[in-house]
Amino acid sequence: MHTLWKGSISFGLVNIPIKMFTATEEKDIQFRYLHKDCNTPLRYRKVCPTCSKEVGDKEIVRGYEYEIGHFIIVNEEDFLALRSEIDDKSIEILDFVDLSEIDPVYFVKSYYLSPQDTGNKAYTLLRKAMSDAGKIAIAKMTVRTKQTLAALRVYHNVLLLETIFYPDEVRPVTQVPGLPEQENVNEKELDMAVRLIENLSAPFEPEKYNDEYRQALQELIQKKIEGKEIEIAPEAPHKNVIDLMEALQASLRESKKETGKKRAKTAEKNKQTTVS
Repeated sequence: MHTLWKGSISFGLVNIPIKMFTATEEKDIQFRYLHKDCNTPLRYRKVCPTCSKEVGDKEIVRGYEYEIGHFIIVNEEDFLALRSEIDDKSIEILDFVDLSEIDPVYFVKSYYLSPQDTGNKAYTLLRKAMSDAGKIAIAKMTVRTKQTLAALRVYHNVLLLETIFYPDEVRPVTQVPGLPEQENVNEKELDMAVRLIENLSAPFEPEKYNDEYRQALQELIQKKIEGKEIEIAPEAPHKNVIDLMEALQASLRESKKETGKKRAKTAEKNKQTTVS
């Protein structure tokens, strides 16, 4: 695992040297754009439309557009001055809170933290103390040119840091168009919907969920590499749901069948465990 960042966790007078690693990875299949005539990969060119020429990296500066067509230039010296004020290579714990208090909309990306050579004892102490207290930490840190808010928690046997959005980065729900304002709900339909949810409820087992589209795409790519013909499966017939009550009743019947199958499987597993 590649070390992304080195720094420390600080809370009170305690300082824990740590290393940071990416905890998740995107597994989307990446494609490159090619020229249709010759299959040559296309390149991204930075061209100035005013000067009609390609611009090199050394000729590029960063500008903030405060009005349409009006910019202020922010150079490297400006960024360095800011970094010297806030970049102290520290994950500073601000508060300890309950995880249930943070809505998932705030979470951005996850990172594993491990202790550096001299931080084993303090790392273990913090991990154990947070686990026993049932709390997570809200912290702030600076990576490159961005100061980030983060949640620090215990995940299995590791301290996990999750970057989170600042409150002003989460758009208010009042901006969402077309939301129904009044809850005109039929009581029978509501009762059936609740029962359907109960029938479909199960413990969260992440290993049972798969990206079926990515798997199919990988199979398609492999067949093309092997020179096989691609067979197109017929489209599944579309179901026209006309009546909500009818749809709920049908869904309840199906969910009861699935629940019965799950219970039978569980009973069979328990029986095999007892025998063994």
